[in-house]
Amino acid sequence: MNFNMKEAIEVLERTPHTLECFLSGLADSWLQCNEGKGTWNVFEVIEHLIEAEKINWIPRLEIILQEGESKPFPPFDRHSHLNQRSESSIEQKLLEFKTIRLLNITKLKGLIEVESQLELAGTHPAFGLVKVRELLSTWVLHDLTHIAQIVRVMAERYREDVGPWKEYLGILKR
Repeated sequence: MNFNMKEAIEVLERTPHTLECFLSGLADSWLQCNEGKGTWNVFEVIEHLIEAEKINWIPRLEIILQEGESKPFPPFDRHSHLNQRSESSIEQKLLEFKTIRLLNITKLKGLIEVESQLELAGTHPAFGLVKVRELLSTWVLHDLTHIAQIVRVMAERYREDVGPWKEYLGILKR
């Protein structure tokens, strides 16, 4: 097993800053582009990350620690953010994400006190038994997945503009 709590927190702590540095001040045309029908734009990805921070990671961890396997997690609607259109700027959304992430990391550090807690299990509504270690690993990879998605979506905007160089740009290969 490669999971290491300290290293996981390193990534979780950096995600808001990474996104802030990369996205703040960009033109809306970068934030509103997507990969086609039914895909998310950058703004929608950030809203999804906020929603996951509110109702996914720490609430599920608390259920495992308090209820164990006896109480399944509530399902997480990965698309619920699409029904809650916001007029906030990208900077406001990034600040909201950063604020809730900081609170969640503080909670995480207080909830996991000993290594053995990583082996505790809860019940996922679709997957069945999952361990704390798996939940926390997924949280880290969820961040990395959406960072990669944001970069890929933005690259798609210039797909046709790069001309013959498309052949050499791995990000444009599907």
